Amino acid sequence: MLLFGLSAGVAAASPSGYPGQDGPGPRTRKPSAKPATGKPAAVSATRFVFPVVGRVQYTNDWGAPRSLGPHEGNDIMAPRRALAVATEAGKVKFWTHSASAGCMLYLYGKSGTTYLYIHLNNDLTNGNDNRGKCVAGTSYAPSLKDGQKVQAGQLLGFVGDSGNANGVATHLHFEVHPNDGGAVNPYKYLNRAYRPLFAVLPGGKFTLSANATVVSTALDPAGTSATLKVDVKNLRVWPGGFRIPSVNRSIALTVADTDSIQLLHTGPSPAASTVSLARLTAAKKGQSVTVTTSPASTKLEALLGRGLFDAATVVLKPS
Repeated sequence: MLLFGLSAGVAAASPSGYPGQDGPGPRTRKPSAKPATGKPAAVSATRFVFPVVGRVQYTNDWGAPRSLGPHEGNDIMAPRRALAVATEAGKVKFWTHSASAGCMLYLYGKSGTTYLYIHLNNDLTNGNDNRGKCVAGTSYAPSLKDGQKVQAGQLLGFVGDSGNANGVATHLHFEVHPNDGGAVNPYKYLNRAYRPLFAVLPGGKFTLSANATVVSTALDPAGTSATLKVDVKNLRVWPGGFRIPSVNRSIALTVADTDSIQLLHTGPSPAASTVSLARLTAAKKGQSVTVTTSPASTKLEALLGRGLFDAATVVLKPS
């Protein structure tokens, strides 16, 4: 049921006790300063959206020793400013007053589970400059407001190394608090989470442009459209203009005979010529292609890379 929802052992990773030590605590009570013992509470959102877009690495580092006690979450290693998204629908709360957590966000999920996003970005350049504040546009998504309601998959902020992760490795310390209580190990929930393909700024339709390779093509019986399946290598999405590298996922697109279909020619000054839908369906598996989609509503199914995207332009590279 859809409910929306570079190594382990970071030297200066997040301490335990969030939010009991450094934060305001969940809505009703503060969890224990130690990881829950005995049989853990079940997460209400049994399968949520993975909290980071793109290629990441994480291990089961729950309970690993840290300077302030056992680790109460999992560290999701990701590039600086990787997109952090809402695991499920809910309400956000900014927390900016913890030297340990740095720039931090609570997501109070609609299911009753509270999620913590810790060590968000505080840099203004591509380096570790620590010049930024815990504000929208730097740590949190542009225009996101404290207390705002959000939808599953919505952009919340950007991965960083603020707080006591400074200068170690950019990552998201992610915690799960079922029923607004004590933390439980997020690992199994992360393993079965729905992986988002992309995230965009809210408030309009999205467009994506992907560099990819052809997997398969299929012409419809009427001959007026085709289904193009591609393996995406990297993509850029709007609104926001976010670039997502190393995607390595397949998506399917509908290409109409009225869309712009071009073949790029080789040579010192490569030029593209318009070709037919039939020529597209003759493309070889593995042939490089660039696709751009038509503007479409930002729905969760699209953010997860599901269904058919509507192509606007298709540019085939020489095989």
